[in-house]
Amino acid sequence: MPAVRRIEPARAALLCLLLGAAAIPAFAHDAAPRAKSSATSASHSVNVAKTERSEPSDGTTGEAVSTGLALIPAAERGDTSTGLSDGVRVHLLAPGTVPPGIYEVPGGVGGHPFAFVGLLPFDAKRGEFIGSYHLGYWPAELHAVHSDAYDNPEGFVEVTAADVGVHVSEHLTLGDFVTHDGAPFPKYIVLREPLLDKIELVLQDLAMHGVATGSVKILSGFRTPTYNFALGDASGRARESRHQYGDAVDLIIDTNTPGRMDDLNHDGRVDVADVRVIEAAVDRVERVHPELAGGLGLYREMGPSGPFAHIDVRGTRARWGTASRVMYASAASSAAARTGSNGGSESVSTSHCQAEGASAILCQGFRHTH
Repeated sequence: MPAVRRIEPARAALLCLLLGAAAIPAFAHDAAPRAKSSATSASHSVNVAKTERSEPSDGTTGEAVSTGLALIPAAERGDTSTGLSDGVRVHLLAPGTVPPGIYEVPGGVGGHPFAFVGLLPFDAKRGEFIGSYHLGYWPAELHAVHSDAYDNPEGFVEVTAADVGVHVSEHLTLGDFVTHDGAPFPKYIVLREPLLDKIELVLQDLAMHGVATGSVKILSGFRTPTYNFALGDASGRARESRHQYGDAVDLIIDTNTPGRMDDLNHDGRVDVADVRVIEAAVDRVERVHPELAGGLGLYREMGPSGPFAHIDVRGTRARWGTASRVMYASAASSAAARTGSNGGSESVSTSHCQAEGASAILCQGFRHTH
């Protein structure tokens, strides 16, 4: 039997290092995510690449350029649920899951655009600011809150000027949710997927009842605590507004009359009766999907947009201005509406206010903003 050549320990170690380095590229290639088909239209597994947006010399937004970064964990990559409505177009990833940013799915999901969004953690805020953007303080930063629903948000979506057109649902984009504070980009918003799902379900219900829903205008989406408090009343209830938590909007349906509430009930005029058409749709959606329960407020015409509805997904049922009396917004937000900025409000009168659970506090006192 021929003698086996002895390899010195130092040479053996060097040989192992060389063999390992040669194997790494092959392993990485085999471990790259691959697209998988799905039997349902509401959930798919996909390859994901982080995208960068270039700005061409003519000033228009260029096509998204894939960097080939598959950073989404496999467990999250499989969650491309488009919601109960099949109309949600984003999945928000908890802070720390991926670097903050927008990760668009090449080719989309089910023939529609879809993106994962990595959140910036709440503790990235320093005092009242993230960078130079002024947010202010959330209630839980200042005092004990009466419900978990008022805990500090988990994190923020960074929105640049190039991101405003990114679809978050079938009808809505990121730009619909930024605070109308006049600050330059980037801005930071809080957003919740259940709100997007509920809005799309309400729009589907309206369409089933003969309402044209091709266009929806969000008068007010996310509002920073600083901006929101400036719109509130002297009671200080503005500090508890659901707009600060990314689960509330003030909206109109303006398919036929852009920028102004449509004649939803087809009676030949635009008034509070048209907002009640939205009220009926919200009630029907909440009966079928109680997990999307939340607030609903109706407001009279305050400016060029006409009457509007507030919708949220706070988790418990709350109603104001929905019976014999429709609410006016606070003086500050009425002024905003008249100038076209439509800050919106959620004023409550004890003449008609219904709220359950932790939200019951909102019906205490003469006039609140919540």
